[in-house]
Amino acid sequence: MSDFAYRDGQLHAEEVPIPRIAEDVGTPFYCYASAGLKRRYRAFADAFAGLPATICYALKANSNLAVVRTLATLGAGADVVSEGELRRALAVGVPAAKIVFSGVGKTEGELALALETGILQVNVESESELEALSNLARARGVKARVALRVNPDVEAGTHEKITTGRKGSKFGIEVERVPGLYARAATLSGIEPVGLAVHIGSQITDLAPFRAAFARIAGLVAELRAAGHAVRRLDLGGGLGIAYGRETPPSPAEYASLVEAVIGPLEAELVLEPGRALVGDAGVLVTRVLHVKDGSTRRYVIVDAAMNDLLRPALYDAYHAIRLVQEAPAEAATAPVDVVGPVCESGDSFAVGRRLPPVGSGDLLVIDSAGAYGAVMASSYNSRPPAPEVLVKGTEYAVVRPRPDIDDLLGQDLMPDWLAAPGETRSRGAA
Repeated sequence: MSDFAYRDGQLHAEEVPIPRIAEDVGTPFYCYASAGLKRRYRAFADAFAGLPATICYALKANSNLAVVRTLATLGAGADVVSEGELRRALAVGVPAAKIVFSGVGKTEGELALALETGILQVNVESESELEALSNLARARGVKARVALRVNPDVEAGTHEKITTGRKGSKFGIEVERVPGLYARAATLSGIEPVGLAVHIGSQITDLAPFRAAFARIAGLVAELRAAGHAVRRLDLGGGLGIAYGRETPPSPAEYASLVEAVIGPLEAELVLEPGRALVGDAGVLVTRVLHVKDGSTRRYVIVDAAMNDLLRPALYDAYHAIRLVQEAPAEAATAPVDVVGPVCESGDSFAVGRRLPPVGSGDLLVIDSAGAYGAVMASSYNSRPPAPEVLVKGTEYAVVRPRPDIDDLLGQDLMPDWLAAPGETRSRGAA
């Protein structure tokens, strides 16, 4: 079921015509469907209903407060990787007891905040981090609940830049070092080791890598328990992919069946960290055609969205389906075009040689499956204000992050005294 479907020849977000939102907020803009967020969360939660699982939504996929609250009201916890994400989760009402702090490079301030807020656990990724966290906890008279993140040396079968679980990756602790570090954790006065964590990458569309990683974790659990250690919780990470094009990723139910078969016999509490699987298909990027330009060998459709708005195609050569908002007649001929943005980079391209019906200046296009790793990765490169975000619910819609104006961007910069004009805002530095 699509949350963005044609009705009377016009693409709608749930019950709202996309052109109506475009007229109101301008283009480009992100649009999220509440119904899609809820349906995908419930499918995931239902799949794991028979297991002792806590679903911690990975904020890195989309950290808009309205999106996070939508999921939190359904019972989602949060997987966070920075102080900012932790504060976002808390701000929308995610209970601290359902928050997991992941990430390879947590600062002392972030670890201290995790302790002070009493989150569920910290996923520790190095001996240095473990020692630092123990010292901070001991100084506060508390114990930090930790899971050691394991690098299982498994090929995830996904893009090089989003593979995180093979030897040589910066993430996690190598399998052979885990037993010794777990034993060390058990001796530290500021640490309570509660289990293991694993996350092998993102946009995984085959169960085999998950099976291999979970089997490694199961073997480690058996080894640790045989050595007398308590291992009561397993964080299995996220990474379940979506269909951007012709992929056929496993369903949440198929994924849950694998978890039950491999991990279920361990009788451990489970933490799951879905991100893209919950929000990816629930969002689109709407853009307007500025110009159609014919070259000697190709036709360019130049749109007002750019790589500063949606980085994935430039960064990962990622595929996103592209549709006209005004439905083309079934008999309309298609032709190959390059859909490109206005940023001064050759890499500012959303599609190369993509077959589309005829388009002209002023037409609206939708870039599908943009709800994950879209707005969160946006920037103001070329001094372009990032696209605003809109949330739809039925017949209603609201701007949930406005578009900054140019003055907002200029106001972020300050002048040193030696360059400031009279009355200009100046920086405050050391004399």
